[in-house]
Amino acid sequence: PATFRMPESGSNLFVAGLASTVDDEALRGAFAPHGRVVSAKVMLHVDTAASRGFGFVLFATAAEAECAREALEGTAIAGH
Repeated sequence: PATFRMPESGSNLFVAGLASTVDDEALRGAFAPHGRVVSAKVMLHVDTAASRGFGFVLFATAAEAECAREALEGTAIAGH
């Protein structure tokens, strides 16, 4: 049977202020050097599929998420 685990509390980062050129791949690439990224998702407008300027990055642990937050706080993330 399938088993599921909830993410560790505090391991999901909200990322705001993303350029319109940042996609899921670019978001993952920016955060991957700082920990094990489980998923990275830029939120899109339903009607236009354009970036809404924010997204979420889920790390394997809260400690990795905190490390990434400290390293990248206030930096610009390059898009494609």
